[in-house]
Amino acid sequence: MKESQYKRMATAGLTVLGVLLSCLLPALVQPFTVDSYYAGSYSASTLGSVTNLPPLYGGLTFKYDDPNTIIIGGAANTADGKLYFVGVVRGAGNHITGFSGSALLFADGAYNDGGVVYGPNNVLFLARWGDDVYAYDLGQTKAGSTITDKKIDLNSLGVSPAPTPGGLMFVPAGFPGAGQLKVVSFDDSRWYTLGYAPDGSGTYDITSATYQVTITGGPEGIFYVPAGSPLFTVPSVLVSEYSSGSIGAYVIDANGDPIPGTRRDFITALDGAEGAAIDPLTGDFLFSTFGGGNQIILVQGFKKPLKNRLFLPTLLKP
Repeated sequence: MKESQYKRMATAGLTVLGVLLSCLLPALVQPFTVDSYYAGSYSASTLGSVTNLPPLYGGLTFKYDDPNTIIIGGAANTADGKLYFVGVVRGAGNHITGFSGSALLFADGAYNDGGVVYGPNNVLFLARWGDDVYAYDLGQTKAGSTITDKKIDLNSLGVSPAPTPGGLMFVPAGFPGAGQLKVVSFDDSRWYTLGYAPDGSGTYDITSATYQVTITGGPEGIFYVPAGSPLFTVPSVLVSEYSSGSIGAYVIDANGDPIPGTRRDFITALDGAEGAAIDPLTGDFLFSTFGGGNQIILVQGFKKPLKNRLFLPTLLKP
């Protein structure tokens, strides 16, 4: 669970004992299982924790110009949160097998949560959740910057009265609703489409917030399943569900939004499901855990995406 009360407890629990448990007992706290329906086509394994990455992992993505570097949040949901570079090691079939060296500080990432994604013009969009100061907003970091260059209060735009956001994602090219910006509210599991437009300063204004549907599970990271992946015969999305300890699979509609009645378990028995990212070289699904051993978990079996970059330089405006 990651209800507001638990979030306060978790972010306050960055103690020596908590760090030791995260490093020493990941196998005990993360007995995750691929659902039997998918188990013949997909496999999940932990890549472990990242050296020098502060526990309570947040969202993650691949650096826009380097498929061998992950950007990930550390000390998520806290004022001390930062974004870090993590190099990866690849093995057979180009699949990631581990991490290269230690995490390196990249940029400010205060209150980072389950959404860390690149948008148009390589601006990094950041979901920010911080219960101690109610920092529920969307941050933006311009290419080449190391600070949060812009913050937008989503609650003031009508994105749920509850703490939000948890995760966010631009719908990739080739999917219904391509280019639209989706955001999920954590506490009440509501899914929105955000309109956006350039502000003339290299960042983006959020021009509208439209409620689309309510899903479940305390949603965080969002992963659009590459076309042609086994058992996904129609456009689909996976959602990291912190509160239910699952990864849920949904069919999406013509707007790129999940259809609640189509949900089925993809992975269960998780502790702390958080961010979500696609490996641009293989199509593998990576997700992080907020607690739960503070790990990055890799899922293989997906089709390689048609383009190495999911976020086109000229994204469609909603």
